[in-house]
Amino acid sequence: MRPLRVALYTHSTNPRGGVVHTLELGDALAKLGHDVTIHAPDPSGTGFFRDTAAWHVSIEAAPAATSLQDMVTQRIEEIAAHIRSDSRSFDIHHAQDSINANALADCVESGDISAFVRTVHHVDVYPNAQLMEWQSRGIRKAMACFCVSKVWQDFLRREHECRADVVPNGVSLERYSAEPGVRDAALRAALRLRAGPVYLAVGGVESRKNTINILHGFKHALATYPDAQLVIAGGASLLDHSRYQRAFDAELAKSGVSDHVIRTGPVADADMPALYRIADALVFPSVKEGFGLVVLESLASETPVVVSRIAPFTEYLTDSDCSFADPFDAISIGAAMIRVLSESARAAAARARFGIAARMGWDVSAARHVSLYEAALGLELHHA
Repeated sequence: MRPLRVALYTHSTNPRGGVVHTLELGDALAKLGHDVTIHAPDPSGTGFFRDTAAWHVSIEAAPAATSLQDMVTQRIEEIAAHIRSDSRSFDIHHAQDSINANALADCVESGDISAFVRTVHHVDVYPNAQLMEWQSRGIRKAMACFCVSKVWQDFLRREHECRADVVPNGVSLERYSAEPGVRDAALRAALRLRAGPVYLAVGGVESRKNTINILHGFKHALATYPDAQLVIAGGASLLDHSRYQRAFDAELAKSGVSDHVIRTGPVADADMPALYRIADALVFPSVKEGFGLVVLESLASETPVVVSRIAPFTEYLTDSDCSFADPFDAISIGAAMIRVLSESARAAAARARFGIAARMGWDVSAARHVSLYEAALGLELHHA
């Protein structure tokens, strides 16, 4: 079959898991010889947070509206207008989120495109009925759905009567490794890290990332490692996490350990490999994930991980790969943070790099996507 013309759509140009997934998939598809264009709303006009081998288009977008519903309405309209004005023809339109899926659904209904496919990373619960309807519509209207783990495949079948194909996330073993890099020392100095062990939490301060329980677990670990530091990195998001962040700030203020905690905000993409290397462990007891891309990146860097003993982590990790914790029990998280600094845990991470991470390259993910694209195109032609 000839190279495919693929349009990938993601919700932001900022560093979030779904955006990273889109960029990595686009690069891997391009390396396979396909013609890929990545589209994203770009209200800042600065483009993506990192370079990509695939062609990319910044969708003209106004600053976000005040309410989440108004912002989503605005983004759907802006993306749909962009699609209708785009003179390029694509074989596949592939949405990575509900906002883009609804814009594409609007374009299908108006006859501007024939169909689209959708990746569901995870499904959220919103107090707003319109947001819930958009989320459901973005699944319902897709010609084909993909997801990144079995737990969400089961959820989509049970709750949405949707048959989704599982396509796991990937990781680049060239980008992430344990080999010292030129940025390592400079980043350690910039973060003012001391000699004690460094715990890394990626994703900012959010309820889904379980940051308050990470803080309480860290306090428990400090009893064993009194010189330890906790680095909380990232946090770029379209959603408003201010209420949870205020609760975290209150807990941090009364914890007595604030001088051990460093919040970096979004980290430059070029510094992410170094950040994993200078950390002694990743702490990621998330309560809801599609897959947990940062877990693969950490293991590829041979940095041990603490993760929740829930799916999707239990789908691809065992006790010999990581330190599991109960995400709802801070003492369990703290105990796992102590265990994860052992020599056996570091040896397990090294094995995982050449086991789990090596099996989950972006080239494997891209090849799987191509097969599913071709199947979807066959279905579209059959029904045309």
